[in-house]
Amino acid sequence: MAAKLNGSNITNAFKILIAGGCYSGLAAAITILERCDTSSPPVPVEIVIVDERDGFYHVIGTPLALADKAYAEKAWVEFRHIKILQRPDVKFIHGSLQSISCDLLEATIIQGDTKILERYDFFVGATGLRRVWPVVPQGLNRVDYLAEAGKHIDAITKSSHPVLVIGGGAVGIEMAAELKICYPYIRVILAHSRDKLLSSEPLPDTFKDRSLKLLRDAGVEVMLKCRLVNNKTVAGGQEVDFSNGDRLTASVVIMAISRSVPSTTFLPKESLTEEGYVNVTPSLQLAATVPNSSVHFAAGDMINWSGIKRCGSAMHMGKLVGFNVCQLIQQKGSKAAKAPKLKELSNIPPMITVAIGKSAASYGPLGVKSGKRTMRLFFEQDLGFRIIWDYLRLGCEPGSLVTWKQSAANILVYLIPEARSVWTKLARS
Repeated sequence: MAAKLNGSNITNAFKILIAGGCYSGLAAAITILERCDTSSPPVPVEIVIVDERDGFYHVIGTPLALADKAYAEKAWVEFRHIKILQRPDVKFIHGSLQSISCDLLEATIIQGDTKILERYDFFVGATGLRRVWPVVPQGLNRVDYLAEAGKHIDAITKSSHPVLVIGGGAVGIEMAAELKICYPYIRVILAHSRDKLLSSEPLPDTFKDRSLKLLRDAGVEVMLKCRLVNNKTVAGGQEVDFSNGDRLTASVVIMAISRSVPSTTFLPKESLTEEGYVNVTPSLQLAATVPNSSVHFAAGDMINWSGIKRCGSAMHMGKLVGFNVCQLIQQKGSKAAKAPKLKELSNIPPMITVAIGKSAASYGPLGVKSGKRTMRLFFEQDLGFRIIWDYLRLGCEPGSLVTWKQSAANILVYLIPEARSVWTKLARS
């Protein structure tokens, strides 16, 4: 089934500016387009998506992208190749936001040496966190990213000494495990300063202990209570000293200690916490202290909300924002006096799933689960790339819609791996 596409030359189109083209930003954009396409009559919109990168990068696939060149090619898809958004009412700007004026409904965008002023009727912030290397690659276009990843992988494959990963959070665990799976002949060591892995997360010890066991089962050597105090370049790599007196020489040292900060400097200071996270209402609108707060939204890792930062939560928030924007558009279009009913985000309890070699460990309302089945359910064989690609329908033709039957099937197949396998074969046949 295909919807009639809205043309970008319609003068009365609602203009929506989305900052960020990853999980929550794309989820918001696609939700808005689908709901406006299927309104009766269809509602014309113009969406502008601004991102520092020139494509969608599967951030949670970074541990594998920095271990396998073939996967690195897959993990970054230029926006011009995302089929569902190749339509006249969607525009991408490869740049960054300098500021937004909430009272004037105007954004200043930096694109190279050029400043662009972009007016909007609705704004969606979805820029996430600014993460350092090697938590995520720093290249802002596909060519630079592949060169960066390739150089890193070449250094690992030429190792004559162990590869040392510093940091026992989720990123460090997944990086160490992926390296060992891809290159079983290389000695991989993970060093963590605390007595438990994942020490900075509000997770039970049973989950942390399970993660440690799976990591060691994957062949990674784990050093706990070992804080890095000094490292210097020597022949063949780096000499590393730890607080407990241990010393080793590593060919490559990977600093997987994430000091991520929200990418929110373009927003008014009164909308941010001291740490830079965005204060939002349950409907994901900016706090009322901001002018025109009702038409300004934020979603994903950048917001001040409960729960561990996860791409699943980000996509859920993006869809919620998309729904709420459409509700407000409908009200403005019909000039109805009654305020529309907006969806609200509930409290999110601590949840996490960590890919550890050929297994995964998961924690949520049902407790701790782990094993190969957990890996298949949450990540399949590509750290979740296909799951997210299909969930957001990024490869679908522009204007294609998902019926309620297909939506129900999607829920089923993500809960039951065996059903997912059957559904995938049917979808491809």
